[in-house]
Amino acid sequence: MFKKILIANRGEIALRIIRTCKEMGIRTVAVYSTADKESLHVRFADEAVCIGPPPSRDSYLNIANLIAAAEITNADAIHPGYGFLSENAKFSGICAKHNIKFIGASPEMIDSMGDKSNAKDTMKKAGVPTIPGSDGLLSSVAEGQKIAKKIGYPVILKATAGGGGRGMRIVWNAEEFEAAWDSARQEAGAAFGNDGMYLEKYIEEPRHIEIQIAGDQYGKACHLSERDCSIQRRHQKLIEETPSPFMTEELRERMGDAAIKAALAVSYEGVGTVEFLVDKHRNFYFMEMNTRIQVEHPITEEVINYDLIKEQIKIAAGIEISGANYFPKLHAIECRINAEDPYNNFRPCPGKITNLHVPGGHGVRVDSHVYAGYTIPSNYDSMISKLITIAQSREEAINTMERALSEYVIEGVKTTIPFHVQLMQNPDFRAGNYTTKFMESFKLL
Repeated sequence: MFKKILIANRGEIALRIIRTCKEMGIRTVAVYSTADKESLHVRFADEAVCIGPPPSRDSYLNIANLIAAAEITNADAIHPGYGFLSENAKFSGICAKHNIKFIGASPEMIDSMGDKSNAKDTMKKAGVPTIPGSDGLLSSVAEGQKIAKKIGYPVILKATAGGGGRGMRIVWNAEEFEAAWDSARQEAGAAFGNDGMYLEKYIEEPRHIEIQIAGDQYGKACHLSERDCSIQRRHQKLIEETPSPFMTEELRERMGDAAIKAALAVSYEGVGTVEFLVDKHRNFYFMEMNTRIQVEHPITEEVINYDLIKEQIKIAAGIEISGANYFPKLHAIECRINAEDPYNNFRPCPGKITNLHVPGGHGVRVDSHVYAGYTIPSNYDSMISKLITIAQSREEAINTMERALSEYVIEGVKTTIPFHVQLMQNPDFRAGNYTTKFMESFKLL
């Protein structure tokens, strides 16, 4: 087992990892930018190293500074959390060259799943259902138009190196194709330095359901059931829940089997997710694989009583997994509480938290790094906390969430709490009747 782990991240996920390391008897090293000097992850780690000024490129994305921090503190492993360098093949490879264990996927795994076109081809060969579309990258607009005509409109153009909705265009008919092709390529080239495009059938009324997986160094893989992440805004998740209200036992079994096939196809080592689009007829299609811990991992932990960060560390240390699949025994919901103004197009609202009261009671978990007097920097993601409720049934979990939200007091900055309160009261949400298009018709009162 590792003696000391450097956490190459910040905020609530860094604190979350520190807590598990302490329980495992592993010493921790926090890294921080000058903007994060007063963050709780810095305070609670055994050691802390400043790695640069506020901009991410000069601190949390600065590979040289991170490796130097690991070496001067004699850390024998690095946990990247999520975001930043968690799915960076170069960083994973450099860690290996310096004899520092990267607690995550190998460079080869990250590369094979990071390029969406290659990932789709790999999944096809593994027998995992994929969305009809182009075989690899499109060579020209004419080729794209020919395939779109064959599989039928609407279709979606996607940047092979894309993410967060950039480099994506829905094309509803042949007349729109060329203009969509030009704008998607231009956006992808500017955002990712790669304008390669592929095409898929556009799935209408989809749900975004992901399967949590774990794989070890000995060829074993298992799944830990699903999470429904369909309520999104601009491809960014707002809430997640498990089990999905759309799920059936038969669908869970089929999707779980497909996720395990995906993991075995790339000899996956670590904890990750296989993400699927599921249409209204419960046909499911591979979308992508995330080779890291997810923001929403706590809801899975709560319904199956399973510490996923601990499992990540154990797998990285060469400990074999049981190989057994896990199924939810309870229901859990997570609301992402952000420093954003939901009445002003969710505009980020960094600033100082002047007063804070965190909800508690039975069935409530709060993962956060903030406190009264803490200043939320403008340089990073605006997340304040993850509010999780757990209960015997979905209705009880929603009711507990309503109660917890009513107790949550955050003053000094605007937050998304009012949005979540209204969402919990929405009849369609309470009925489990939602898709990834839900937010297009949702109106704040």
